[in-house]
Amino acid sequence: MPLVNGLHFKNLRGDIYGGLTAAVVALPLALAMGVSSGAGPIAGLYGAILVGFFAAVFGGTPAQVSGPTGPMTVVMAAIISQYTGMFPQDPAHGMAVAFTIVIMGGLFQMLFGVLRIGKFIELVPHPVVSGFMSGIGIIIILLQLPPLLGYSAQPGPLASIQAVPSAWQDLAPQPLALGAITLLIVYLMPARLNRFVPSPLAALIVGTLAYKLFMTPGDTPILGSIPTGIPEMRTPVWDISLLPEMIKSALTLAALGSIDSLLTSLVADNITRSYHKSDRELIGQGLGNTIAGFFGGLPGAGATMRTVVNVKAGGQTPISGAFHALVLLLMALGAGSLASQIPQAVLAGILIKVGTDIIDWDYLKRIHNAPRAGVVMMSVVLFMTVFVDLIMAVAVGMAMAGLVFMRRMVELQLQSIHAIRDIDEDTPLSEEEAAIMKASKGRILIFHLGGPMSFGAAKGMVRNLSRFDDYDVLILELTDVPQIDFTATRALFDIVHDALAQKRQVFIVGCRKPVCEMLDKQEVTARIPTENIVSKRIEALRKASAMLRDEGIKKNTNE
Repeated sequence: MPLVNGLHFKNLRGDIYGGLTAAVVALPLALAMGVSSGAGPIAGLYGAILVGFFAAVFGGTPAQVSGPTGPMTVVMAAIISQYTGMFPQDPAHGMAVAFTIVIMGGLFQMLFGVLRIGKFIELVPHPVVSGFMSGIGIIIILLQLPPLLGYSAQPGPLASIQAVPSAWQDLAPQPLALGAITLLIVYLMPARLNRFVPSPLAALIVGTLAYKLFMTPGDTPILGSIPTGIPEMRTPVWDISLLPEMIKSALTLAALGSIDSLLTSLVADNITRSYHKSDRELIGQGLGNTIAGFFGGLPGAGATMRTVVNVKAGGQTPISGAFHALVLLLMALGAGSLASQIPQAVLAGILIKVGTDIIDWDYLKRIHNAPRAGVVMMSVVLFMTVFVDLIMAVAVGMAMAGLVFMRRMVELQLQSIHAIRDIDEDTPLSEEEAAIMKASKGRILIFHLGGPMSFGAAKGMVRNLSRFDDYDVLILELTDVPQIDFTATRALFDIVHDALAQKRQVFIVGCRKPVCEMLDKQEVTARIPTENIVSKRIEALRKASAMLRDEGIKKNTNE
């Protein structure tokens, strides 16, 4: 396995241009997300540098560009708010705990990659992903409404909604004007101009110049002093009493970062006609987040917009992602004084565009044609993401998806159960089998099971058989059953027990080895004579016919 996945130097010019273009797009987003998280603009920039470099070099998606993303920023903002709130007398300690959680989250991501969990993330159904991502987009928009109006940022979406009326009453015209200019640029900038100057960067430049040239200093909140230079390494802070809560927060970051990155990897695959290595990608992302935590950088993931910009500009290999990080590093070393004058309302406008881009508009457009179960899942996950808890939202969505999937599987299993007693032209029997069944005059009942039998189909199996009560021989045909679980086996036990209790003969047909072993363990076959366990249906029918004939002879003799 090569040290750097997908590395070659045949596309050096395209990779450099792609990385430079991605860095131009990433700069305003990193600063804005740093502010939104509560860690400060430089934390966003450090996160883009460190996650962007190490995820590119050690990840599994060659053209992917990584850094702080909307979902990761929302989670990090909640973590910072939670842990700094625990230490009101020493918020620096709470911040240190928050970045220790970033380190832990990165380690968990690497563990996910080592354990090859990447492929399981692809099992998250689209309605759950859609509801989650749309919920994140709504959170970002709600959080930016107060800063857009010149009001201070609030710690959560509900608090932001509650602050909007106060912000509107005390409306600050200058921040609102800057925010409006920003929104006009990011939403309405012509595509041909966007190819040369990305709209977020254009909005950042125009908004900052408008503030410097036409507005009174002090009336508009700005970023203020931003540190420059190489960040100092932070020592992790361990608090045993908080460890369970820290692990939960770290797993939240790791799970979200993994889902976010691998979704972007799928986008990169589609536009580059290639295939990423999901487990290696998790290791690279985890390494980047771990190192970012040590240096006070925001956690990140694969960034869809930056990745698409990179590929469209010519980037194909990890060189582009690594070069994007180096360009940002040069900006961090010397652009602090310039960035300090950026108005917060401008960054709020840029982030509102990010939020609307994250919302799954494609699913919402098709919602009237989408399956009802998927719409319910999407709606529940969206609501819980915005108003309850991010991970709980995904957990509830996955539980709902599991129940829906199980219901569909049970329906398929029940459709494969056929009880045959009366013969017609559609009955799937050979001529001899049909003749035996016809001669039995309904005294033989064939109960055919097909497909894997699980606990979900157990009650339906018993209910289906309970419709028949006037027969003397029960043939349980298991030829098409590859697996059977404990609950379904117990249902068969009850079926056999009830049939024997009513003096009926029971045959088992076509029992495969795994199924026979399960039936043996639960003592289903122990109650049936060995000669009544056969491999083919015709054998059971011949024996059943002979038994009924013998019983008829005995009955006539007794009479």
